[in-house]
Amino acid sequence: MVKLIKSSQAKRFKSIPRIGFEMRREHPTICVSSKSTDYVMMISSNISEDLKNDYFQLNVSEKIINFEFVTCGFPIVAFHQCDKEVVFTSIHNYFLDLFGNTIEYEWTITDCQFVVPRVPHSSLILTFWTTSTAKENMERLEAIPASTIIKHITTIYWRPAATLKPESKFYQAESIKIQQDNLSVPVNLGSFQGRQAFFRCDRGRISNLIKFVNRWKSGKAFQRLEYLEIIIDDENIVPNKILNAIGVKYIDATKTPPTHTLPKVYFESGHKPNTDPINSRTYVVRETDNRVASISMQWKSLSFGVWNETEEKFLAMVK
Repeated sequence: MVKLIKSSQAKRFKSIPRIGFEMRREHPTICVSSKSTDYVMMISSNISEDLKNDYFQLNVSEKIINFEFVTCGFPIVAFHQCDKEVVFTSIHNYFLDLFGNTIEYEWTITDCQFVVPRVPHSSLILTFWTTSTAKENMERLEAIPASTIIKHITTIYWRPAATLKPESKFYQAESIKIQQDNLSVPVNLGSFQGRQAFFRCDRGRISNLIKFVNRWKSGKAFQRLEYLEIIIDDENIVPNKILNAIGVKYIDATKTPPTHTLPKVYFESGHKPNTDPINSRTYVVRETDNRVASISMQWKSLSFGVWNETEEKFLAMVK
């Protein structure tokens, strides 16, 4: 039967880029993505006396799982809380056998309420909101298997028990989005090893922005960085002072600079899939490989976009 489904639906399968496991505290949901939106494939519920007993059972990757059809048009996966991890791991493995590893299997976990799955060919989206379980969250974060890709992490005024260590898996995420009170608690952006970062802070220091750019220019850090956006709600941030301190280069005012934008590593449904365009006449050059980064410094915000071009090729794109 599986072979028949694969052969008859091969063209349709190619249009599916991602299957998302949204592990909410209540009613985790599995969605299938198209190019424009996400569609709910199935939703889950805890078995209790309040639910109906007219389930039908299916063998899913050698695990018998209860299902129930409802009026919304998709099945409900019904299970006891103690079986949650086993149930969703079985469903993941079934999809992996059906679709193969040509699509992305994305697990979205909030505050690590759900145990991080140990499944092949998966990527994680982690969101930390609260501080009440910060210690447990940090332990789960550091216990994530090395083979698992951490695609994106969002933190909203998250305060773990201590500042994260430079070698933390937090900094190994492909993309991070951080909102916190100040630059010293609890996340040090200087340890970031990923590709894209979006950072908002209530208070900050000019010296931190200057240090970041100078470390990139030296080639000693941020080798994989593609895009950075920093917003600091501090009236003491003076753009010209920062640009002068980091030694930016200028494109002639009579010419049009190239526009830097690229697909986001991760974006929520309904949000823009690409980074905000950077159309700036100021740029910096990395010493080690002559790579260029466009830099835009406006009141309260710094945008930094790295080009896969040397300075010579970058300037050839100037019109």
